[in-house]
Amino acid sequence: MIRWRKGEVLRIRREWPGAVELDVTVPEGECRALAYPPLVGRPEPGDEVLLNTTALAMGLGTGGYAMVVAVPNRLPQDPAGPGHLVKARYTPLQATVLGADEQDSPHHDVLREADSLDGMPVVVADLHSALPPILCGLYAARPLGTPGTRVAYVMQDGGALPAWFSMAAARLREIGWLAGVVTVGQSFGGDVEAVTVHTGLLAARHVLEADVAIVAQGPGNLGTGTRWGFSGVSAGEAVNAAGVLRGRPVAALRVSEGDRRERHYGVSHHSLTAYGRVALTPADVPVPVLPGEFGVRVKDQAELLAVRHRLVPVPVEGLHEALRESPVRLSTMGRGLEEDLPYFLASAAAGRLAASLLS
Repeated sequence: MIRWRKGEVLRIRREWPGAVELDVTVPEGECRALAYPPLVGRPEPGDEVLLNTTALAMGLGTGGYAMVVAVPNRLPQDPAGPGHLVKARYTPLQATVLGADEQDSPHHDVLREADSLDGMPVVVADLHSALPPILCGLYAARPLGTPGTRVAYVMQDGGALPAWFSMAAARLREIGWLAGVVTVGQSFGGDVEAVTVHTGLLAARHVLEADVAIVAQGPGNLGTGTRWGFSGVSAGEAVNAAGVLRGRPVAALRVSEGDRRERHYGVSHHSLTAYGRVALTPADVPVPVLPGEFGVRVKDQAELLAVRHRLVPVPVEGLHEALRESPVRLSTMGRGLEEDLPYFLASAAAGRLAASLLS
């Protein structure tokens, strides 16, 4: 279940909002660790730390850190102020946060009867790595600062639970590419907390005053090689939520030429299942117009979704250049921009289509 170790902090490697990366000594040697100061306090060199080293032992990529569970000799202060939503519930690190939709929130009155997104485009993606390229495509069409181009990220709980894990989201928030992050379900640490994807979308619209929302799980992805056993199933559920709330769902395809596994080559089975079987609400599906036989494969696979959804061919000219200018590093499943260009073009095409839906 959990591999426990005691360690000592050697040095601070780097930090970003909500997270500190450390070098720590453990009985087996030296390792990289991650602490979330809002949860456990800020470790300093020389501190003893209690670690969960399960991810290291498993050789996980995205989550390949020893996680700091506690700094026994430097406990943080008790939380102050309101907040009755409990996230990571009934785990040793359950935390209370102030939900935008709870009674003590200043936004409760706004959200109590809120029932519509007023036609707001909602771009839904399978993987967290789609967030930056979607924004690249959107801002290539509507430059940052254009009126009516305010974007919020709604983070589902299928991957990392703390939003603080995402260096990309922190940087995109810092430079204004995101107006804010809304964490929903069991995820936490966003600018706004909400109970469900539904209230998260409503908070994006009515609290953050977003013109566009992007919904995707946090960093990390769980897949089992089975039709239904993957965390991206929640993408179909997000399409339903956007449709029920009278938004304009845009279902971004997960496309790969670099992943040679049959189930992910071309249009991933994750997209075909989430949008073809789980999503019951019609969505706009941006189909990137890619060259050659691979482009034909993507087009033919996307046709499987035409029974319920509106397929929208999206040219990709100019998007490669826009992706090269990304303010954050682009990477998916360990592959960079040039190693799996169609993945990033498909995500950017979703951003381009969303931009075209804005008035």
